[in-house]
Order: sequence, then C-alpha cells, then structure tokens
Amino acid sequence: MLKLKFSQFNLECGTDEAGRGCLAGPVTAAAVILPSDFENSLLNDSKQLSEKKRKLLKPIIETESVRFGVTHVLPDEIDNINILNASILAMHKSVLQLKKVEFISVDGNKFKPLKNIPYQTIIKGDGKYLNIAAASVLAKTYRDAYMEKIHEEFPMYNWKQNKGYPTVEHREAIKKYGITKYHRKSFKLLPDQLTFDF
Repeated sequence: MLKLKFSQFNLECGTDEAGRGCLAGPVTAAAVILPSDFENSLLNDSKQLSEKKRKLLKPIIETESVRFGVTHVLPDEIDNINILNASILAMHKSVLQLKKVEFISVDGNKFKPLKNIPYQTIIKGDGKYLNIAAASVLAKTYRDAYMEKIHEEFPMYNWKQNKGYPTVEHREAIKKYGITKYHRKSFKLLPDQLTFDF
C-alpha cells in the first residue's frame, strides 16, 4: 500500500514526468496535492497500470486533488536546454500552477531548488507515495493524449501506438520519411550507420 505523502506538511505536492526517453513529442510533468483523507487502492506508478486504469484514475485525481498542474515542454526547448533540464523545467512549471506549496516530493534523483520550497528526491517515488503516483498518472495520460493528437498530423509514425518512444517501427518510419517538427533533433534518432543531415 502506498503512503499518502513523504513529509508532515499539509500542502506537499508530488511531481513526476513522462516521455524523457522519447524521440518525438514533449516531456510532460504533473504536480499534485492530495487531501489528507485521500485513498485509492488502484493508484500506483503509472508504468504499473494499464492504459484503461490510467484513464479511469485521471478524472478521479483531477476531481479529488486539492490542486494539480500539468506542463508540456516541447522538442525545440528540449533540444535547446537538454532533456534533464527540460524535465525539471516541466516539473517547476507544474508546481508553480499549484499557487501554494509547502513541500515538493520528486520522483527520481534529480531536481533543482524552486523558490526556497523544501523538497526531497525519491528514487521510484511513484511506487511509494500516492501524490507522486497521481502526478505520474496525469503526466502520462496528458502526454499520451498529446501524442494521439499529433498522430493525426503524421500518422506514418504511429505515435498513437508508440507515443514517440524509440520502437523499431518508429525508427523505421524515421528512416523512410525523415523527421518532423515534433522530433527531438538532439536525440540519437537512428543508429550510427543511419544518420542524416539536418
């Protein structure tokens, strides 16, 4: 059973991101403050949940949370500041949407201070604390919806299925059709023997 939160602060938010390892699309983060009486036996790290369960949990989290925020950082910015900084920026922007935050619980081991708010990085935090798990579900569902939307524009990459991750199919499509404005040019889009000029 996941614990509600890490600290004793009432207004602790959990934050997490989705899409760091993708070749296309944004990195998306969410931040969530849950009420002290929040309970949900289904909620877990989004990677442990089926798409159906994530979609079921999304409106529950949005309705029952004290506040939540979600941010997309797009490929141009990822290429400009690198994926780690883009992930942290997305988390910062999501936390700032919450207005008042007393403590930040961060999934993973990398974060940068934000407005002197105390924080703790927690490896595999999305499998330990409900507020981080809730953020992981929102980050994943909002990012998936974004990828499904841009799939309509470039269906040959099948983003509605692979969500921009480096699958064999996605790499084959890049090899065949080249890249789009949604691809991350700073990433290794193809193996070394198959590079192309930008």
